[in-house]
Amino acid sequence: MRVMIDAGHGGYDPGATSNGLKEKDLTLKLALDVAEDLESLYGIEVLLTRTEDVFISLEDRVLKGNTAEVDYFVSLHHNAGGGTGFESYIYPGYQQTQTGVMQERLHQWLSTFYQQYMIRDRGRKQADFYVLRHTLMPAILLENLFVDTLDDASFLKDPVFLRQLATEIAKGIYQAVA
Repeated sequence: MRVMIDAGHGGYDPGATSNGLKEKDLTLKLALDVAEDLESLYGIEVLLTRTEDVFISLEDRVLKGNTAEVDYFVSLHHNAGGGTGFESYIYPGYQQTQTGVMQERLHQWLSTFYQQYMIRDRGRKQADFYVLRHTLMPAILLENLFVDTLDDASFLKDPVFLRQLATEIAKGIYQAVA
């Protein structure tokens, strides 16, 4: 089993920024921790789209996953726009495929984790995101909390919470691919 973890944004593309947080920094830290847990706890081979603060185009992110022939592509992001909570995305029309089954498993695992913090589950969604449309394997994009909402930002600033979130994402990925 091989999984590609995509730390969204990077380099000159900060992603969402607010409350002293930069999405690119959060996604990189999360990706590195998720990869560590997947490898050490579950023996899953992990490839990363980036391991440092550099810009990588969407095309190159997808190319890395497709060329490596990974079994699952997981793109990590944080939201902005005044909302709260988390959500997951797959490519439209894939609900009844392996991608949809994997989304359901991973999303449900994270929903249970977030419930203990009274964090809103915004649902399983579909979108025509580049990394979902062009990957050749099942792919999911996770939006973990809003950097521009004070309650969500307070969780994202807590290193203990972030480390626990990484562990739960890794467990959820393991559940999804099992």
